[in-house]
Amino acid sequence: MHILLVGIGTGNPEHLTLQAIRALNRADLVLIPRKGPDKADLACLRRAICAEVLDDPARIVEFDMPVRDPANPSYLARVNDWHDEIAARWEAAIAAHPGAQVVALLVWGDPSLYDSTLRIAARLVGATVEVIPGLMSPQVLAAAHGIPLNDLAAPFLVTTGRRLRDGGWPDGVDTLVVTLDGECSFTGLDPEGVTIWWGAYVGMEQQITDHGPLAEAGPRIVTRRAEARAAHGWIMDIYVLRRTAPPSLRGAAGDEAIHAGQVDCHGGCAASQ
Repeated sequence: MHILLVGIGTGNPEHLTLQAIRALNRADLVLIPRKGPDKADLACLRRAICAEVLDDPARIVEFDMPVRDPANPSYLARVNDWHDEIAARWEAAIAAHPGAQVVALLVWGDPSLYDSTLRIAARLVGATVEVIPGLMSPQVLAAAHGIPLNDLAAPFLVTTGRRLRDGGWPDGVDTLVVTLDGECSFTGLDPEGVTIWWGAYVGMEQQITDHGPLAEAGPRIVTRRAEARAAHGWIMDIYVLRRTAPPSLRGAAGDEAIHAGQVDCHGGCAASQ
């Protein structure tokens, strides 16, 4: 069995690459997860993409996504158990269609960045896996605001809201791309000298954006985020934080990261140009 993990961008059918469209049409079976009535839009978007690009939409099969066990006190164990159950759901859906040799899943953004589909696919014994890259939400956010992600000759760090809450602003970097943040972790930062560029549903019809000094834009974003989540039943958002600091305070760590091409920092991904 061959598994195709197809990056689809952030929900806009025009984000699909020609490679992604060809890959989806190679599949004998396309699996679409259902995440309950509150997130029905996510399955609808995947179905809409398939309807637009598939030659034979009858190959689509939906399955119900399990939920994480809130009683498990260990975050990593809770997630690992959840991934095991998702893999089992995949296997059950595929087993119901024994003729399927090539199976595709539509992956939000890109399978390589803060997505566990690759880890889940690795649980399928004997399956080969092929990844089709897709537009990532940091790219789409930057495009929506018309900004570069990095300052001149400076690195940026991609991290999560949980890491930002637990560890604060990482050393050696002045630009953060923060994803998977359901708690508006920027509210715990000193806003002095920090600018935020925020977006929800980026690239979609529902897209909303905001930006400005964190002290001014932060409270506004908290309100807009809550309103959007209430209106749609779900939300996917991401933001960039950039602080302005005197060169003397930036330290040598950032310069060393630039010259070394550092790609690992505080559980995120440091990128440099």
